[in-house]
Amino acid sequence: MSAFSRFTALAQSLPSTVPFVGPEAIERGRGLAVKARIGANESGFGPAPSVLEAMRAAAETTWMYSDPENFELREALALHHGVSRDNIAIGGGIDGLLGEIVRLVVEPGTPVVTSLGGYPTFNYHVNGFGGRLVTAPYAGNREDLDGLLDAVRRENAPLVYFANPDNPMGSWWDGDSVVAFAKALPETTLLILDEAYGETAPAGTIPAIDALIGQPNVLRMRTFSKAYGLAGARVGYAIGTLGNAQAFDKIRNHFGMARVSVAAALAALKDQAYLVDVLARIAASRERIAAIVRANGLQPLASATNFVTVDCGRDGTHARAIVDGLMEHGVFIRMPGVAPLNRCIRISVGPEADMVLLEEALPKVLGRLG
Repeated sequence: MSAFSRFTALAQSLPSTVPFVGPEAIERGRGLAVKARIGANESGFGPAPSVLEAMRAAAETTWMYSDPENFELREALALHHGVSRDNIAIGGGIDGLLGEIVRLVVEPGTPVVTSLGGYPTFNYHVNGFGGRLVTAPYAGNREDLDGLLDAVRRENAPLVYFANPDNPMGSWWDGDSVVAFAKALPETTLLILDEAYGETAPAGTIPAIDALIGQPNVLRMRTFSKAYGLAGARVGYAIGTLGNAQAFDKIRNHFGMARVSVAAALAALKDQAYLVDVLARIAASRERIAAIVRANGLQPLASATNFVTVDCGRDGTHARAIVDGLMEHGVFIRMPGVAPLNRCIRISVGPEADMVLLEEALPKVLGRLG
């Protein structure tokens, strides 16, 4: 036995895996080089030049811990969203914040509601704290708000996760429906409203901040990983009531943010002109992906995100074969993990060079599969 003998029974029951197999692990495991990294919903367009300059300048201060209160970033985000800095909590990406919320709410056996096939990192955290996942199937290609609400009421669940726009399907609900869903929830159920793809969504998708800011059972999640091109910096934040934002202080890693990452986020917020330019490139790349897959007989789904989910028309085995086949050509993509969503593949937007590689590889893979 090589592991310590007194890890908790819960820890010993968990698999030693992560929610996603990264492209680096695929390269090591299969001996293949990733040439087009269009599977992790990063932004291949990168951050603004002004952000890179701010990161270079901040690198000289890396010998110092960051401000444990994240005051400057919270102040900037508060100004950006028209709220108080006391309504903002900062964390290591949305993933880190999800783990902290689960820690605040979930005990062994606690029922937690999410969508069947939704974001697996949330499930990872719930399992890690011994929660009991209760899932509602998607309705078509969208998360089912009525199904989620029914599950919450049936289980008396204290926590429900809902992403708008959605990953992995790219679908979305209008803001009015989201607000109605939040207000229909019991006061004893906390809604995690994951808006990671909010910047890329159509107008009217994201509720106004003041529509939910006073509701103690709602936490809205945002990130710099997608449209701002800072996935590797790991900067996310939660917007909620004063009491909810302060609750993170009870359990968070107070020196958890790197100074370079904070400097990057501050600079990205200032450079909104670059964000506008990137959003146009994201929209154009979505159209490019849609055209490529249509030309090969596949069906792209409408997307409000920085990726396009593609219905491959068969089952998960066929979709997996496409994913693996594309990787043979150096094109890294992903797919949903649960039926019936796993009939699809998911392709992130990216620079034109990546699109050319996809365009060249896809017909070869499909031709071989027949």
